Formats: sequence, structure tokens, C-alpha cells
Amino acid sequence: MNIRIGNGYDIHRLVVGRPLILGGIEIPHEMGLLGHSDADVLTHAIMDAMLGALSLGDIGHYFPPTDPQWAGADSLVLLSKVLTLVRERGWQISNIDSVVVAERPKLKPHIQAMRARIASVLELEPLQMGIKVTTNEKLGPVGREEGIAAHAVVLLTASNL
Repeated sequence: MNIRIGNGYDIHRLVVGRPLILGGIEIPHEMGLLGHSDADVLTHAIMDAMLGALSLGDIGHYFPPTDPQWAGADSLVLLSKVLTLVRERGWQISNIDSVVVAERPKLKPHIQAMRARIASVLELEPLQMGIKVTTNEKLGPVGREEGIAAHAVVLLTASNL
């Protein structure tokens, strides 16, 4: 098999007193995401998609929230570690498509910066890194502004092709 597809999802609660980090970018907002690391749901969803494509489990297996070494960790550092796992197994990223679901703040102005940051870490061209943003139309916990969620799909190709 020369291609593999992985799917990732993450959601974190919004709280006062934390920075809002999405795609490795700090976004101005009165609340941030609660989590053991920086709680970057977009980067976490991408990592889970990468790991899932190779049946390697999820990020909790590699970076458990019970391990103090990952407290406050920069998710882009974790992303680079996941990229190493992918490459060690003979795979490369063909492209990533993702969506961030949040009522507020407006994320569209930050898409290009998030794309550039993630693409840089993954050594991709920005056009290989798709990011869309949407709301949840006031439905569910994301719609009530209790949290932010992200979905990601990654296509891997065997690097020996």
C-alpha cells in the first residue's frame, strides 16, 4: 500500500486566564484553551491524523497528560516529534486538510499565519496545508462558546516512491 489516510479530532474547554493558541499562533481573545500542554486543538487534531494514518494510536499514547514533562508543552514541538515517527516508518505527508470550529473569536484573519507556521514545522509548502474555519451555529458546547474543536485529515505517501 503506497498511501494512507488518517483522521484526527480534538476539543478543549475555553477558560479565562490562558492564552488562545491555534496552529501555533497566539490569537487575541479573553479566554484560552484548557489542557495539559498549550491545548492547541488544531495541532492536536493534525497529530492524531498523522498517527492514525499509520495505526500508531493517538497523541495521548506519546504525550500523556499524566506525564509532567509535557505540562505546558508547545504543541508544535510535539508535532515535530510526530513527524519524526512518520518519517522513521518511511512515509511523507502529501497534504493535510483541517477545520477549526469556534464561535469566537473570528479566526479567518489568522488562517495564513497558522498555515505558514504548521507547514514550516512539517516542512511542507503552505498549499499542502489546508485550514478552514467555521462556527457551530450556536449548537452544542462549541456553539455555547464553552470550547473550540478541530478536525483534520492527512494523506501520507510512501517516501520510497
